[in-house]
Amino acid sequence: MENISTHPLSIVKVRNIVFDLMALIAIYLIPSISHLVSLPVYYIEPIRIMLILALLHTSRKNAYVLALTLPVFSFLISAHPSLVKTSLITGELLLNVWLFFFLSGKFSNKVLGMFSSIIVSKLMYYLIKLLLINTALMGGDLISTPVYIQVIMLFVLSGYVYFMSSRKQLYL
Repeated sequence: MENISTHPLSIVKVRNIVFDLMALIAIYLIPSISHLVSLPVYYIEPIRIMLILALLHTSRKNAYVLALTLPVFSFLISAHPSLVKTSLITGELLLNVWLFFFLSGKFSNKVLGMFSSIIVSKLMYYLIKLLLINTALMGGDLISTPVYIQVIMLFVLSGYVYFMSSRKQLYL
């Protein structure tokens, strides 16, 4: 019998590929779902949700790949958001992933690492967005998603990390 860990398509790689395909399909469908239910589904940050799920249930490398590609994929399939904002979101998500691993190690606590990484990456996002708006490289409001929704999502995502870490099913 062949050792599964040396097979080019190991269980981990298959799991990552399936997860990535599901994430891409979900992001692809978000505009349609928003129009169908007449609600701004993007308020719940579906790309960040996919990223957090990847952080917890796939590999570190896969989380970075999704942070880099999901905003670009969203831009390519719907031309939304603008290329400048897509770049800004990509930077925010990459920072979120890096900070999660860095802070989780420093705090020895995944929940605190997640909570802190989301806050710091959002603060950086808004700081850079403010600079882009003030230099006329980007238009629109500084805050387009209501702050209370962002706070709710912060606690929901950190709560999910708490729930999953208490079950010891994280692949980190």
